[in-house]
Amino acid sequence: MRKAFISPTKYVQGENELLNLGFYVKSFGESALIIGNPGDIERVQDKLDKTAERFGITLHLADFGGEATREEVNRLKKLAKEKGTDIIVGLGGGKAIDTSKTVANGHNLIVCPTIAATDAPTSHSAVLYTKDHQFDEYAYFIQSPSVVLMDTTVIAQAPTRFLISGMGDAMATFYEARATRRSNSNVNAGLPNGFHTGDTAPAKGTIASITLARVCYETVIENGYNAKIACDNNIVTPALENIIEANTLLSGLGFESGGLAAAHAIYNGLTVLEGPHNYFHGEQVAFTTFVQLILENAPNDEVEALLDFNLSVGLPVSLADLDVAEVKYEEILKVAEKACIPEESIHAMPFEVTPESVAQAIIAADAIGRDYKKRKSVK
Repeated sequence: MRKAFISPTKYVQGENELLNLGFYVKSFGESALIIGNPGDIERVQDKLDKTAERFGITLHLADFGGEATREEVNRLKKLAKEKGTDIIVGLGGGKAIDTSKTVANGHNLIVCPTIAATDAPTSHSAVLYTKDHQFDEYAYFIQSPSVVLMDTTVIAQAPTRFLISGMGDAMATFYEARATRRSNSNVNAGLPNGFHTGDTAPAKGTIASITLARVCYETVIENGYNAKIACDNNIVTPALENIIEANTLLSGLGFESGGLAAAHAIYNGLTVLEGPHNYFHGEQVAFTTFVQLILENAPNDEVEALLDFNLSVGLPVSLADLDVAEVKYEEILKVAEKACIPEESIHAMPFEVTPESVAQAIIAADAIGRDYKKRKSVK
C-alpha cells in the first residue's frame, strides 16, 4: 500500500514575522511579486517597506482582482514575467493565495496570510472559480509552498469573523479524514484522480495525518472561544496562537494528507444557491460538516458538540444562517447533484452516497439546526 504525506518546506509563526519576509525572498533571488488585495497590502505596507530595506530586495506589488479565475492567473503570470521576479508571494486570504499558487505553479512560492480564515496556505492545491463565482476546478502542483509565514500580530488585527471562519474549516478536518480512513480512500498528498498511471499510483493517508486531524479538532474545541475573544480585542494570546496554528497548519496538513469527504463536496454544491455567496468558505463548511455528520448518522453527542461549538463562536447551524430562507427540495437536490459528481470527494465516505440521500441529509441538518438553535436560545 502506498501512503503519502505532504507539507510546506518551512512553516513560521510569530508576532511581527513579516519583518523577516526579506530573508526568505533573498534565499531565492533579489525580487518578488507580491499578489494581494489592495487593502491587505496597505495594512502591512510599513512592514513590507522595512523588510525590503533591511534585506536589500525589490518587492513588486500586484493588486489581486478578487476572484481566483483562470483569467486572473494569466494576467498575473504575464506581470511576473514582465517584472522578471524570482519568487511569487501570496499575501492575504484564501483566494489571493490560491491565485498565487497557480501563478507560481509549484515553484518558488512564499505564502503570507493576513487572516487565518482557511487551511489553504500550506497545501499544494488550489481552487479556481468562474467569473460568476461558480466552482471551476481544483489545481494541483508539484509541491507545497516553499515557506508559509504567519504574522500573528497582523492576524490579530483582522476582523474576528475571518478567524471564526477558519475554525469552521478546521472543524471539518478530523471528520473528513476519519471518513476517508474508514473507507480506505485516496488522499490529496498522492496524485489526484486522473493523474496517475502505472507505477505512479494514488496514495492513502498516514498515521501522522489522522493524528494531526484529531489534534486539530481538539485544539479548536479547547481554544476557539478564548481565541475569538482575543481577536475581538486585537491581542495575541496563547489561545489565539493555538487557533492560528490549528486553522492553518494542523488543518492544512490534516485535510491534504488525511483526505476530504462529504463536507467540502457539499460546500462546492452550495455554490448553486445565491444566499451562501454572502458567506466565507469556512462559514459554509461549518454547516456542511454538520450535514456530513447527519449523512453518516453520527452519535448525538458528537452532533451536539459540533452544534454547541458553532453556536458559541457564531458559526452557521442551518441554511437560514446562510441566507437560505426557504428550503425547496428541487433546489437542494441541485446542490446535492453538484456535490455528487464523479470526481468529488464525497465518494470518500465509507458508504454509497446518492444525490437523493445527500439532499435529504441537507434538509434534515437544516431542520435539526434550526430546532437546536431555538431550544438553546430559550434556555
